[in-house]
Parts: sequence; C-alpha cells; structure tokens
Amino acid sequence: MAALKLPHSPRLIHGRQSLVPFPASTMLFPKPPSSPLSNYSFATSSGFLTRTLALFSPGIVVCKNNSLRGVRGNQSRIRSASVQRVAEELVEDQSKYSLVSGDSIRQRFLDFYASRGHKILPSASLVPDDPTVLLTIAGMLPFKPIFLGKIPRQVPRATTAQRCIRTNDVENVGRTARHHTFFEMLGNFSFGDYFKKEAIQWSWELSTKEFQLAPERLWISVYEDDDEAFEIWHKEVGVPVDHIKRMGADDNFWMSGATGPCGPCSEIYYDFHPERGTADVDLGDDTRFIEFYNLVFMEYNKKDDGTLEPLKQKNIDTGLGLERMARILQKVPNNYETDLIYPIIEKASALANISYPLADEQTKLKLKVVGDHLRAIVYLISDGVLPSNIGRGYVVRRLIRRVVRAGRSLGIKGERRDNLEGAVLPIIAEKVIELSTHIDPDVKIKAPRILEELKKEELNFVQTLERGETLLEKMLVDASSNAEKSGTVPCLSGKDAFLLYDTFGFPVELTTEIAEEQGVTVDMNGFDIEMEKQRRLSRVAHNVVKLAVEDGTNLMNNINKTEFVGYDTLSTQAVVESLMVNGSPVIQVSEGNDIEVLLNKTPFYAESGGQIGDHGFLYVTGGEKQQTAVVEIKDVQKSLGDLFIHKGTIKEGVLEVGREVEAAVDAKLRQRAKVHHTATHLLQAALKKLISQEISQAGSLVAFDRLRFDFNYGHALTDAQLEDIEQLINGWIEASTSLKTKVMPLNDAKEAGAIAMFGEKYGEQVRVVEVPGVSMELCGGTHVSNTSEIRVFKIISEQGIASGVRRIEAVAGEAFIEYINVRESQMKNLCSMLKVKAEEVTTRVEKLLEELRMSRTEVANLRTKAAEYKALMISNKAFEVGTSQKIR
Repeated sequence: MAALKLPHSPRLIHGRQSLVPFPASTMLFPKPPSSPLSNYSFATSSGFLTRTLALFSPGIVVCKNNSLRGVRGNQSRIRSASVQRVAEELVEDQSKYSLVSGDSIRQRFLDFYASRGHKILPSASLVPDDPTVLLTIAGMLPFKPIFLGKIPRQVPRATTAQRCIRTNDVENVGRTARHHTFFEMLGNFSFGDYFKKEAIQWSWELSTKEFQLAPERLWISVYEDDDEAFEIWHKEVGVPVDHIKRMGADDNFWMSGATGPCGPCSEIYYDFHPERGTADVDLGDDTRFIEFYNLVFMEYNKKDDGTLEPLKQKNIDTGLGLERMARILQKVPNNYETDLIYPIIEKASALANISYPLADEQTKLKLKVVGDHLRAIVYLISDGVLPSNIGRGYVVRRLIRRVVRAGRSLGIKGERRDNLEGAVLPIIAEKVIELSTHIDPDVKIKAPRILEELKKEELNFVQTLERGETLLEKMLVDASSNAEKSGTVPCLSGKDAFLLYDTFGFPVELTTEIAEEQGVTVDMNGFDIEMEKQRRLSRVAHNVVKLAVEDGTNLMNNINKTEFVGYDTLSTQAVVESLMVNGSPVIQVSEGNDIEVLLNKTPFYAESGGQIGDHGFLYVTGGEKQQTAVVEIKDVQKSLGDLFIHKGTIKEGVLEVGREVEAAVDAKLRQRAKVHHTATHLLQAALKKLISQEISQAGSLVAFDRLRFDFNYGHALTDAQLEDIEQLINGWIEASTSLKTKVMPLNDAKEAGAIAMFGEKYGEQVRVVEVPGVSMELCGGTHVSNTSEIRVFKIISEQGIASGVRRIEAVAGEAFIEYINVRESQMKNLCSMLKVKAEEVTTRVEKLLEELRMSRTEVANLRTKAAEYKALMISNKAFEVGTSQKIR
C-alpha cells in the first residue's frame, strides 16, 4: 500500500501547525525498503495509531481494545473493516518508524563510532564517584579523572549512552519542548587521540548520512576566535558560510570552572523552518532551531591569573541529546511526544480518562511532568537513591511529590488492587520499566523494589498532601482577602509557609506552585529566616562539572602507580618514591612528624570497597641490618588512580626519598579485616536467601573490630529472622568451604552471576571472590582462604538509618571473642551490684522496676493529696468584698 501522505494544506499536529511545510507529495512516514511487521500492536501501544488518526480525524480516539470511538460529542461511527484497513496502512510504514525509534537511534550512534575505533562503554551510575556533584549531570562526568590526568586512559577513544539527571531547571519541564530531568547523552570521546578535524567530520557524517538529516537544515555555531573550526566546517565539510555563526564565549567557549581544562566548542542546530531565510538568524530561537550536538575541543588550561596555556593532551568531549534527535527524526512537536516518553504519557492519560491530542495545554503540561519525572524517579531508585530529606534522596522525594500532585490534579485515582492500596505511581512506572530494556537492563531486575518504594512514598505523601492542602487553601483565601482590602499584591507570609512545612511536612516548593496557580506569591525571604539552618534540604546537582588541573597531575607524571603485592605477602622490600608533609612534597622528614609516604610497591591494602586500610610499619635498616628509622602506618588511601598513600608517624630516625624500606603489615589486624570482609559477603548472601532476593547493598564498613552492612529493605527484621540469619551463616562457616578468587572480564563475571559492590567502579578486568554454592561478588578486598577461619558470626544490632535502608552491625572471629569478654565483664559487675547470680539478673531487674513503679505511683498520690490540702487551706482564708453584690 502507498504510505500515508500529508494533505495539500497545512494541518494541525497536536493542536499546532505542522513543524515543516511539507509539499503535497511528501510522505509523512515513507514506505520502508524492508518488509512490514505482521501485526499492528506497535501502532496502538506506542501511540503511533492514536496520534496519526488525531492528525487526520481529531474527533476520533483509539480505545483500549484498539477499536475507535468519537469524542466530545462527535457521533462518528467507523466500521471495524475501516479500522483494520487504517491500521494495516499504518503498520506498513511502521518498520521505517522503528528505524528512527529511540532505541534504534541510540544503537546506531554507538555502532557508528564503534566502527571508527571507539570502545563502547556502559553508562555509569546516576550516583557519581565525584564529591563536587550530587548526580551524574553530563556524559563526560565519568571521564573527568582522565581529562584531569589523574588516572591513565584505558582506551584512546570511547563512546557511551550516558544516563543523566538535572533538576536545576525542573520548573521548565513540560513548559518547553526540550527540558528534562532525566535524559540520555550520546557521546564520543577522544583522550589525547584525534581532535577537531575528525570530530567535526564524523559529527557531520553521522547527522547527514547515518541519520539522513538534510544538510540545508543544519546550522553550525563556532567560537568567535576559532578560525580553525570555521575553516574545517566550511572548506572541508562544505557548510555554506551563511550557515555558520560565530558566537561569543558565553555561548561557545566551554569552561569547567574558574580554572582548569577549557576550550572552544561547536554546535550543530536543526532548522525546523528554513523558509524563514538566512538573514538575522538567531540560533537561540527555540521556535525555529534546536541544538542537538555539541562538540567541545578541550585544548587549554586556564590558570589562576586567567591566562590560557595549551594542554599537553588535547581531548574531545561531545554530547548528542537522544531525546532531541528522536524529536527531529520522528517529526513530533517536542521531545515528550517521542517514543521514549510518549508511552508513559499515554499510560497516565488512560488512567485519567484523557485524550492527550485533544487536551488543553495545561493538561498536556501536567502529563509531560508525569512522563518526564517518572523516568528520573525509576532510574534513580534503581541506582540506589531512595526518598529522604537530604541530598540525592530529597531530589527523588521532590520529584515524586510533583508527580503525585500533577496526577491528582488530572483526576488520576488509584484502585485498591494488586496490593497497591490506592497508589497510582507504581501503575504508571510499570511502563517506564517496560521501556528500560535497552537503557538499563538492571531496572527490570529491581522492579519489585522500585514499585514498592514508589507505593510507600506516594501513600505517605498523599496523607501529607490532604492535610496541608486544606490549611493552605484557607491561608490563600485570607491572603487574597487581605490584599484586596489593602490594595496590595496577594502574598503568603513566610511564617505561614514555614508552618505548613514544619508542622504538616508540606513542601515549600509545592506551596509556591499552588499559590502561583491562584495568583498569590510566597514570601521566600521570610520563609528562609524561619527555616534557618533547616532551609538547605533541597540540594540539587550543580549545572557545571568542575575540573581543575591540580598539583597531583604533575605528581602522577613523575611517579608510577603503586604495585600492590598484599594478596600474596604481608611484607616486602620497597623504595620510597615520594614524601609529603601537610600535602606538600619534601625530601626528608625527621622523628615525630606526621607523614605521607608513596612506595613503588606495597603489601598494605588501601581503603576501598568498604574495607579500611591496613596498619603496620616501615623499617629503614642501615649497616649490619640495624634499624635507623621506624614509621608507624595508621591508614592507607588510594589517590590519583593507583597511587597508595601511606599515612603515619615517624617514631624513630629520619626518612628520605629514595631509601629502601621494609614494609610490614600488622598480620593480626589484616586477619581481622579478612574475617569481617568474607563475613560481609556471607551476610549479603543470607539476606538474599532468607529475606528477599531484591535486597541490595547500600553501603558497608569492614573494620578490625566489627562489620557494618547497609541494605535496601523497607521493614525491620524480627528477632527470629536475625536468629535464622546467624544460624545460616554459622552453618556456612562450619562447612569449611575454600574460597575461589580469579580475575576475568567484567562481562563474563556479570554473566556468571557475580554481584557488584556498592559505589565501586570497575575496569574491563575484575577480581571475583566466590564462596562456592553461597556467594559470588566482584571484590578487590582481602578475604580468608577458608570459611572456617571466620570461626563464629554474631549480629549485635539491626536498625533503620533512612527511609527504606536498614543497617546490620556484626562481629566475627577475634572481634567476637572481644565482644563476648566485654559483655561478660559487664554481667559480672551487674551480678556484684545486684547480689545475684547471672541467671537471676533478669528477675532481679524486673522486681526492681516494679518496686520503682510502685514508689512513683505512691509519690504521685502523696503530691495530689498535698495539693488538695493546700487548696483547702487557701479556700478557708477567703473573705467577701463589695457592697451591693458580695463576691467571695
């Protein structure tokens, strides 16, 4: 069949003019060269059929059973044969549509650069290993240490589809065609390999050949002084001069901060309205252009005095917005109506009994908020960020609350089915999870926990919302009434806004939104004063990734990475490569000074994976092997990639750079750490086996005196469950199972079922620690050789530390003996004080508590009688006053 064609006259798409003036012969969805799909489920499930029918017949919508019905009084009736014919015609064009699906665009981008020597790397977590930002806000963020020269590059060039979160402009979500909280940034990166010429040529080839964008619709921006980029675009690529715009530093010079790596950038824009010509073009006009590809040429380092110096290693950092490219290729009015987000909007529309194509702009705005925010929420929870009142957790909580309110204002109400207890977010989130296959496969694995967190948070907030909305409505009426009387602008006082927040838990952001809808402002200065220190609850990620070329870069250039030999030995001969006092390099340090030592190799384990660093000594020997210096090491940290920083104090003698030392780890403390680390693996395995397979690590500490394990779970464990966990772990210990440790490719380890440790970053080769039949984890820590070395395991506490996060503390091995000895000493003291045997302590304490209760009751009764007696004495002294009327 012939593909569907646009009518001769411009038509409205979702209530707007068509994006481009197609001629009468232009096909809306050109017929694909490949064969069509055999069914039309895609057309109805994705919104393809719904939106296309709305284009030609705005009085018709598709029902849940894929039949058609009229809306808003339209009495149209279409025979089922006609429905089938229309659907078949649409499906014949669907294979072409699928070629420009979001999943297809992502894969085509990665394959394009893979064929040009780039290594495809997986997306990093939304929780970055970077203290300067709360969340992963840019595609380049995972490569920041490489750009800084802090760690060596693993590959010369790479390409990724990075999941990102930005909430700094959350208020713009749904109001513009392109703002999102969650988005995917497709990027190609060069680490000192290729530079401008290749980056520019490939970006053009990708755009015009791979994605077949019309060259005449593409515009280029370059930095005003970047003649090199201008010449490449014009002379080598062939872009006309009138399609290249020179722009200032504010637009086209990328800087990481006040100092650090920087450089000019160049952007590619798509023109939706080329008929407007080339005169007086403003690339910032969102009604005409959208920037979809940004190329950053990182070639300078900005110094403290503001001058620029060339970088030794020039890098390429690019970003192509997946949602933006999908909008262009799928020919929809905004990013929300692409197949990446629109199915979520459709789900919400169905629950609200709303037709999105026929909805007014305010309704569409709310549906867009639901579609956008739920993507961010689902992926954040999947990456271990749970709702709370601080940091990342508050980002999730705020987004959930915005979705709940948007849904309620749309009329979406939950049904008490599937144990949802009236929650609606889990129902819509199922669509997000369904669409996650090619974005992050782990989301489907973690789906039960994600849905449970959403349900719990939504139901809790609905109670808050209902209480706060009633009070806020009264406050807004009073504010409007007072303003009308005084002739001023209606304003809700900061004290009232704080009362809603502090007493009812009503978010100030929500107060502001509701107030603005009714034309009332909020006195935020007054609110901030009332809040004082508590006002900094919502700390969102910065919009700039801060980079700085630090002294450590030079240090790394001069010193090779530390060779770790601690898996095989606890002592070795090593050479002092560098010494530092208070962070500054020195040549020699004398007795009594605190010091940081870098060795060429070491048996000391550096803190990572939750395990603390080793303790021990560095010995310097002179003639006849006499000790001339002793350094006590109390901590070991990793820095600048694989440099081990040994922190300690010089107890005797003088230590110099270049001297040979004997590095010796405290064997007893290392054994304690090994025992607790392996016990931690057994604990996680026991929790998964006995409590829930959905349990995942949220943090850990492996110390010499105890272990601590934080995990995602919404309920307190019972005493019986804790006893079962202890019994299972001690059974594994008694089984005397030998551990297996091996190094393998990361993908092979994951396919084998190895569990990744929370917050750790892995290379292509990983170390796998396995307790056969019990657990298998990616882990670089130290472990016992056989479970029997653990000896015994005991849980000493279990508690909640945040919403949905529990913590177990436990002891094992020698630490267990110490724990028991301390408890036994305390029991002996109690027995001595109470004059009873150990087995009689509980009975004696209960008797004392009962005696205390009775004594307190007796005292209370006596105080009551005394008060009554005083009142009687006072009344007896009363006398009458007044003449006409006596008053006693």
